[in-house]
Amino acid sequence: MIWNKEIECSSRQAMRDLQSERLKLLVDRVYANVPFYKKRMDEIGVKPSDILSIDDIVKLPFTYKSDLRDNYPFNLFAVPMKEIVRVHASSGTTGKPTTVGYTKNDIENWREVVARCLTQCGVSADDIMQVSYGYGLFTGGLGVHYGAETIGCSVIPISGGNTRRQLQLMSDFGSTVLACTPSYALHLADALSESGYSLEDMKLKVGVFGAEPWTENMRLELEKKWGIKAFDIYGLSEIMGPGVANDCSAHTGLHIHEDHFFPEIVDPNTKEALEDGNEGELVFTTLTKEGIPLLRYNTRDLSTLNRDTCACGRTLVRMKKITGRSDDMLIIRGVNLFPSQIEHVLLEMGETSAHYMLYVDKVNNLDTLELKVELDESQMTDTIRDLQNLSRKIEHALNSAVGLHVKVSLVEPKTIARSEGKAVRVIDMRKK
Repeated sequence: MIWNKEIECSSRQAMRDLQSERLKLLVDRVYANVPFYKKRMDEIGVKPSDILSIDDIVKLPFTYKSDLRDNYPFNLFAVPMKEIVRVHASSGTTGKPTTVGYTKNDIENWREVVARCLTQCGVSADDIMQVSYGYGLFTGGLGVHYGAETIGCSVIPISGGNTRRQLQLMSDFGSTVLACTPSYALHLADALSESGYSLEDMKLKVGVFGAEPWTENMRLELEKKWGIKAFDIYGLSEIMGPGVANDCSAHTGLHIHEDHFFPEIVDPNTKEALEDGNEGELVFTTLTKEGIPLLRYNTRDLSTLNRDTCACGRTLVRMKKITGRSDDMLIIRGVNLFPSQIEHVLLEMGETSAHYMLYVDKVNNLDTLELKVELDESQMTDTIRDLQNLSRKIEHALNSAVGLHVKVSLVEPKTIARSEGKAVRVIDMRKK
């Protein structure tokens, strides 16, 4: 199914023409209405008249999360507050929150792109969607909610947490679609058996999971545990919220709604734009955003771009599934490591659960890395020898995969803290 065939199957030239037209209008708007961007553009000697097509986007300055915090709360808004109909914000756990505002037109565009995403997942007006993303200042809950209502879906706005009630309503209301973080979906699956419910009590057929990086192996694990088709929805509050991109049934990358969000890939070190197929930091320009339009916002998410026509028939550019961020990268004894690499090895082996925690420390000026991973209840054993053999086996697999010695500690099921929102996988004691 395709929600908006005219856009989602547009020719590459027609899309570029639309992007060029929208970029020129965007640059005029931010230069005239956002002092921050006028100052940045003046500093590098760029005027709106220098932007003639989408190819000229490389002339424009980058925007970073620190810029939103420095201009907290509303100094990057391009319209007066009387035109802002909604405000969202990040949690602010690492400093001031990043604040974003939406005009009425922004909300309508948000509805549209999320409707496209959900249609890619096979969701229709016949479905009942349980939205277990958090509601409130976080964009996840309301973002998916409005898109689901746009396609006529029945929505259960349960938000996150209260796992037993989640399962009860999932059974009683006959939810066919679950929307939440992949880590919480895994937690719900693990809680199913002890809750008194079983898969036979559920009617789930689709999972729409996002808000944190997750691997292809995690998708397969969730599909097996729930008996569903799992899809990755991507977004970030600075750009819009959920709905920036989504994968389709082909699972060969996430289609970016590039009529609204123009993507680039840049080198993490030089910030030079890279050709399609090269991995780097994902950068977005909000071509239609009115409340808080952003030029070349560097997400720090690592990905690649592919503009070939997809097997599903869409021509929208695809981004590779996000598995890490340039600023989430751990450097252990000179080796670059992403938590997703650990997850990939564990799920590929299939001899433990997918719940783990990485502990990084420094002993005698040498970086150390310990992995605590829960045993799968089906793999429980009474012999110390079996546990030692499994630990050594995992250590060997990790050493081969990442080129580092990782101390592996096996712990009992349900001893690692669960998250109802974004999963925390790393505790780096070197920073304390």
